[in-house]
Amino acid sequence: MKSDFNVIIEQDTDGNYVASVPALRGCHTQGTSLDQVMDRIREAIALCLEEQGENVEPLSFVGIQTVSISP
Repeated sequence: MKSDFNVIIEQDTDGNYVASVPALRGCHTQGTSLDQVMDRIREAIALCLEEQGENVEPLSFVGIQTVSISP
C-alpha cells in the first residue's frame, strides 16, 4: 500500500540538509545533497513505519510560518 508523507527539509549552517516527517515520531535524517537526504528519508520512513506500525495517519499540510522571538 502506498502512503504519502509530508517531508520538511531545511539546510543547516554547514550546508547539510536535514529532513523530518512530522507525522512519524522521531523520523528524521540528514545528508550533504538533496538527492542523498531524499534517499535517506525514504529509508527512515520505512524504518519508522516498521517500528510504529503502518496505521499512521499522515497529517494534512497547512503551511509554514516563521516566528520571531526577541531575547
